[in-house]
Amino acid sequence: MYTKELEAARAYRAAAQAALGKRLESRKIDEEQRAGHGFAWVATTVAALEAVAGWAARNGGSDPVDALVAKLAFAELGAQLLGGIPMGQNEIFRPGDLDLADAARDLNDTYRHLNDTDHAATRTELAQKLAEGHWPSESFHDADLDTIRDQYRRFTDSEILPHAHKWHLANDLIPDATVQAMADLGTFGVCIPEGYGGLGLNKLVMCLVTEELSRGWIGAGSLGTRSEIAGELIAGGGTEAQKAYWLPKIASGEILPTAVFTEPDVGSDLGSLQTRARRENGQWVIDGAKTWITHASRSDLMTLLARTLPDARGYAGLSMLLVPKPRGTEAEPFPASGMTGSEIEVLGYRGMREYALQFDGMTAPEDALLGGEEGQGFKQLMRTFEGARIQTAARAVGVARRALELGLDYALNRKQFGKAIVHFPRVADKLAMSLVDFVVARELTYDAARAKDLGKRCDIEAGMAKLLAARVAWSNADAALQIHGGNGYALEYEISRVLCDARILNIFEGAAEIQAQVIARGLVGGRN
Repeated sequence: MYTKELEAARAYRAAAQAALGKRLESRKIDEEQRAGHGFAWVATTVAALEAVAGWAARNGGSDPVDALVAKLAFAELGAQLLGGIPMGQNEIFRPGDLDLADAARDLNDTYRHLNDTDHAATRTELAQKLAEGHWPSESFHDADLDTIRDQYRRFTDSEILPHAHKWHLANDLIPDATVQAMADLGTFGVCIPEGYGGLGLNKLVMCLVTEELSRGWIGAGSLGTRSEIAGELIAGGGTEAQKAYWLPKIASGEILPTAVFTEPDVGSDLGSLQTRARRENGQWVIDGAKTWITHASRSDLMTLLARTLPDARGYAGLSMLLVPKPRGTEAEPFPASGMTGSEIEVLGYRGMREYALQFDGMTAPEDALLGGEEGQGFKQLMRTFEGARIQTAARAVGVARRALELGLDYALNRKQFGKAIVHFPRVADKLAMSLVDFVVARELTYDAARAKDLGKRCDIEAGMAKLLAARVAWSNADAALQIHGGNGYALEYEISRVLCDARILNIFEGAAEIQAQVIARGLVGGRN
């Protein structure tokens, strides 16, 4: 299915890679960021086509909805390769940006039959299928995986969706009872080994769990990310004593961790971190400032990146500390001695709250050093980035689906000029292409998870999944709000929250520009 189109897209990708490689013979990639990031988008778009083709093949191609989705995906993504890929709202990467006019002509020879076709009837048919309750195939063809999805979908429908918007508007924390119910399902120990109290499952399961919870509310899907990062850090780099103590508590939900990495004016430049930790009287003493720390108050454990070797330059001086802290309350959010914090008010991504933290002589036990070895903190953290970015892509997929659901529901029930607005072509177009984009992002994310589960290095695949899925979450949310018209701008409508939640996905866990840089460096500069 679409074999010739895939071969042509791969040839175009190879031409783009060669063109960028030639430029980088005399210039650094930082001097060619637009070309490098454009190539990253080309490579991501081709990977998305491969993911859709794989999905369609696994499902046999007999479902008419699947066939419509695949047809529109190849037509649209092929057109973007030829005419311009949106890297942002006002940044379009075109073939001429990498001197790809000849390669584009070759690609067009194969895609002409799709791009010279008016797909209005196809979009209308797909939107009508949606309106009738039909959805594209989502089965993993694995009874256990499909059962897990069904379980989390039912939980989300009953325990998250009815309350999420109210929680958002009130800036409430996810209720303790809901957190406990998530723990009872095994949410916080999905990938923690069974020997340490977890479920011992893989990243693909983590994706589907995160996706379903995020469909209800990104805060619910993101709560598990804290445990995923901490669990992977400790399982991968901790001493046996650290694993035995912390992992069962994280898996059960008894311990809620938070990641404490980012600092003011540092962002992605982790080598410039300034927070210090020093050994003194049999304990670690921590001084410095951190910011954008999610769930900092209610958490019980901080995985904290600090400089413990002040004479070592850059990343070499960083170590990871496992810092226990008392759980905060509304009345006293930071009861720990030597630690203070202030909430950062945000548009969306609520339910855990964001904080700026100050450390002034806060202490941690002597055995808090992850793995018992200094100077390994950056390497330990880097090993978690692949999983974290794949999980973030899964969060984006869940948000993208919820936006589509809200847009569809509104279009079915809102009547203008005597009929439901779903029957107007410009509304139907938005719904059809939102569905296509959702499937594309979902399947690319699943492919990244499968690569991770094979034990491969997959920083490129993870970056591609996050890069595309974050764009899709935002575009789906924007399209759904547009379908709502003025009502979408009202706080009482759920889509207003989904739009705010979608916007953060292109920023945290590495902004889109960082993802594109990782992809370009990895493919053109090698993986060394």
